[in-house]
Amino acid sequence: MATLPSTLPEAIAEVAAEVDRCFDALLAVPADPRARLYECMRHAAMNGGKRLRPLLTIAVADLFGVARDCSATVGTAIECIHVYSLIHDDLPAMDDDDLRRGKPTAHKAFDEATAILAGDCLHALAFEVLADPDTHPDPFVRAELVLDLARASGPSGMAGGQMMDLEAEKTRFDLATVTRLQQMKTGALICAAVEAGAILGRVPPAARTGLRGYAHDLGLAFQIADDLLDAEGDAAVVGKAVGKDAEAGKETFLSLMGADRARAQCRMLVDQAQQHLHAFGAEADLLRAVASYVVERDR
Repeated sequence: MATLPSTLPEAIAEVAAEVDRCFDALLAVPADPRARLYECMRHAAMNGGKRLRPLLTIAVADLFGVARDCSATVGTAIECIHVYSLIHDDLPAMDDDDLRRGKPTAHKAFDEATAILAGDCLHALAFEVLADPDTHPDPFVRAELVLDLARASGPSGMAGGQMMDLEAEKTRFDLATVTRLQQMKTGALICAAVEAGAILGRVPPAARTGLRGYAHDLGLAFQIADDLLDAEGDAAVVGKAVGKDAEAGKETFLSLMGADRARAQCRMLVDQAQQHLHAFGAEADLLRAVASYVVERDR
């Protein structure tokens, strides 16, 4: 069974290529009036992004000997949810951004109505893929994948966090509330990506504690690093507008903790995430490298 390369840059490149191949097949442009919709989905979904969530799903699944075509398909379904959220986040009614992944946002490259529909379709496509018997032969595995991703995407997960983020523009949040917001908005989907790999590996829920701890700490570290990039990063490198949180008057980890303390907290969370993998040996080194990458990245 093929496993991901042990070095992170090679693994990122391999996963990015696999996810693009999956999207290319899933989003073939039809020769009918829906063509513009598919072109918009392809614009948003392909040729860009870190593919962190599919990488996590595949890397965890590799620990348990899961076939690559299966884990890559499931990772792509999770990426569908991530891309849909970015399309909707960028809309004028939300964050009103012009740039995403170094290219025009979906509503700028096409139009608002098409972008909304593209996001809706990617959301639906995620669950269509997970529920398809071609993705996994076991209906119980498919059902658990669907349930976990639905919980991570909805009002108790990502979408709920997005609503809290909108409220943050008019209400001053304390650190505990900001932490909960980010655990939902960013962390829930990262946790779902790790959980999906364990579900595919048929790991009993009680035996997933270490992986869940890893995902929880990784998600928070990722968001603190994002806050630092928003304040200190170069838009040309990051691939999107920076300074948006301060401009909107939102409380963030950075505004509440200060840059030095936030950076130290990020490193501490990365250390904790890696410690949660103590039950695994060298086979989990890629997951450890992902945690280190979160605090070192520049985009």
